[in-house]
Parts: sequence; C-alpha cells; structure tokens
Amino acid sequence: MSFKHTFEQTSLREYDIRGIVGKTLHVEDAFAIGRTFASIVLKNGGKTVVIGFDGRISSPSLEEALVNGAVASGADVIRIGRGPTPMLYFASATLKADGAIMVTGSHNPANYNGFKMMLANKPFFGEQIKHLGHLSREGDVVPETKGTVKTIDIKKEYIERLLKDYDGGDRKLKVVWDNGNSVAGDILPALLDKLPGEHIILNGEVDGTFPAHHPDPTVAKNLEQIIASVKENKADLGIAFDGDADRIGLVDDKGGILWGDQILVLLARDVLKNHPGGTIIADVKASQVLFDEVKKAGGEPLMWRTGHSLIKSKMAETKSPLAGEMSGHIFFADKWYGFDDAIYAAIRVLGIVARMKEPLSAFREALPQTISTPEIRFDCDDLRKFKVIEEVAERLRKDGADVSEIDGVRVNTPDGWWLLRASNTQAVLVARCEGKSEAGLDNLKAALTRQLELSGLEKPDFSGDNAGH
Repeated sequence: MSFKHTFEQTSLREYDIRGIVGKTLHVEDAFAIGRTFASIVLKNGGKTVVIGFDGRISSPSLEEALVNGAVASGADVIRIGRGPTPMLYFASATLKADGAIMVTGSHNPANYNGFKMMLANKPFFGEQIKHLGHLSREGDVVPETKGTVKTIDIKKEYIERLLKDYDGGDRKLKVVWDNGNSVAGDILPALLDKLPGEHIILNGEVDGTFPAHHPDPTVAKNLEQIIASVKENKADLGIAFDGDADRIGLVDDKGGILWGDQILVLLARDVLKNHPGGTIIADVKASQVLFDEVKKAGGEPLMWRTGHSLIKSKMAETKSPLAGEMSGHIFFADKWYGFDDAIYAAIRVLGIVARMKEPLSAFREALPQTISTPEIRFDCDDLRKFKVIEEVAERLRKDGADVSEIDGVRVNTPDGWWLLRASNTQAVLVARCEGKSEAGLDNLKAALTRQLELSGLEKPDFSGDNAGH
C-alpha cells in the first residue's frame, strides 16, 4: 500500500511536532510520524523504537496510531505505556533503543498534543523534523512490512534508579508536591514511599483536563496553591511539575519562588564540588547572577541558545555535567544521562536541602538581588521576527554596544542587560530586561523600546509585575 501524508505546516516545530487535536493535529498524523520516523531509524541501521505517552485525553489514541505506523515500517516497537517524558528518555538510554517517541503536549493547554523524538539517544529536532515532513509528503519511506510490538513496564526500574542518587541521608524533610494533575502522578506515590520525610501531594490524580491549574510551573499564578500549602503545612519546600514532568518549579519554606536560574545556582554549587572547573550551561534568558555565581563556585559558565534540544546537544559537545533553562528544564549528566528530568532534579534538590544547615529561603535571600521584567512575548510575523533581530543587531554593532548574538541579542550595560530574541516555536518576539535598580531597569526598557521603534514595531507591554530576583 503506497503511503504519502502532508502535515499541517504549523505543527512541525523546532523541537517537536505539536498542534491542536482535531484542528492541526490528527490521528492520521500520528500514524504518519510512526511510519516515517521508523523508516528513518531503519535507514539509519536501527530497528527498535520505544514509545510512551502522557496523561492527556487524546494521548492513548495517538499512541496507538503511532505504534501502528512504526510497525508498518518494520520497526520492533517497545511500548512503555503512560508515564513522564523523562521515563521515555530513561527507557531509550537503558534499553539502548535506536529511536524513541513520546506522545505529549508538555505544558500546553489541554486541547494540544504532540510528539518529542530521539534518534540513537540524541535529540531529533530542527532540520531533522523538517526532513521528516518532507519524507512523509513525498512518500519516501521503507516498503510496508510487519514489525513487532512488545509492552514492558519500566516504572519500577526508573523509580529505583531515581532513588539511587538521593544523597540527603536520613533527615526528614516536609515537602509539598504539586503534581498539577500531570503524568508524574503515575510515579510519585511509589517514589515518595521510599524517601525519608513527610510528603504531601496536591492534585495527584493524572487528569489531562488539568482541572486545578495550567500545567506550567514557571508561571507564578500556577504556583499559588503550592505556596499556600507550603505556608500552611510549615513545609521545608514545595516542588511542582509541568504536564509531562520534564520541567520543575520550586518554592522555598517562606513560599518564595526559585526561578530556573536560581535552581541552577543551587544545583551548580553542589555539582561543582565533584566537577571543579566544569562547564555549567544556561540559556540566554538566565540572570547575570547565575553566570557570576557559577564562576564564584569554580565553574565555567556558558550562555547558550534557548531550547531543550539545543542545550542537550551543547552539553554532549562540552561534556558539561549540568545545564538548565529559565523554563525549568534541568539537565544532569553528573550521575545521570544528560536529559531533562524534573523528577530527578527534585531528588537532587531534596538531597541538597536535607544537607543544608539553614532553610532554603536563606539560600534564595543571600543571592544578589536584581529587578527584572517577566518574559515579554509579543506577536511578530514568522518571517519578520528574524529580520527584526538582524536589524537590531546591526545597529547595536554600529553603536559599539556590548552585545551577545548567541540567540537573538543580549545587551550588557552598566544598568544590567536586556534581551530580544525570536521564538523558535511561535510567531512572537521575546524580550526581557534585568536591572540592578528600578532606575536602571527603566533605562533598559527605554533602550529596548527604542530599538523596536526603529524597526517599526510598537512599544512592548511592560505592565506585568517586575520580579525581584
């Protein structure tokens, strides 16, 4: 039977294939991804593809079509069932699979879903995703044949491996966990049962409609429930997950939020004890405080482009033991496999807090304080957004500004820094400013606004609350 399939163009993203179920993403797309991706694996000399899915309502039917597509290409499919995205990465690494696909909508609203892929245990992204779309459209796949399917339960093995790296001794912490109705709910009860301390789970039931709040722990509004619970229970800390448990949110004993870069400082100080001089990678949106603190702790800070696939690739290249993003993706190669895993990051955080003499809030309060805008996103046509960045960069170079062009433009001034970059996943520009004072922050906002106006864009809305950081 001949095969050809064209995807809705907007669903082929930089890091994954993603869309609105029933509108830009369909069961037929899932079959086509299985058929085409498995063809790529086979042409690459591989055979095994591991497949998992998250807790969204649409995930089981998409997973079934995905499996059927991969089997039709002759792949030997290993189904691991429902679980967190990092559990799929774990299965891929430990089973030495040739390819892996996770059906997940990550932190997107409930009506979204998507597919994250790995080829030979490396991220499958960017040009590779575009190429998959091209092969599917042209019907350039291996002849139809019949592969095999087996189902395994890897949860127990995953939990045991997570526990192996808990290094907090017997100190009993009181911890609030906001599962956020995420798929981590399939792991948490058995995991926490084996950890010392008292553990309180909020929204533990896996529910793809996310009735409690949106499944993104990097937005302060989504952490209101856990903050209240930490205070009410006088807990040592609170830990939250996104929809597929590859992004972490962290709240200290006073209910203060630790953002992605602050979590990374906490972890970097610990990791660098065993990796003196190690390269610690953070994305271009991270605070200058992070880069300074890594240096103070004896590490080599490296600013890199935003995007979990890009960070993972750079880690492998630089042999970095630890990396992180403002979005809450934390990547451990120290003792772990180099992929982003919020549950594993939580285990490492717990170990550190259990060994600390002071509360977690003391760590947060001791960091140099800055004032920053939230991440500001504003609409800009997909083609125009990259042109704007080029125009701004050219003007800044002419002005002799202190600018990094790793990912968009990040401009350092005596007042702090400002960033403007094009999103890889949406038709938006992303901006952020971090100042050493309120007056400094105003200067940075004015400099950013001026550059946007010179490129014919309106002033961005800075009305969101400035965050102390």
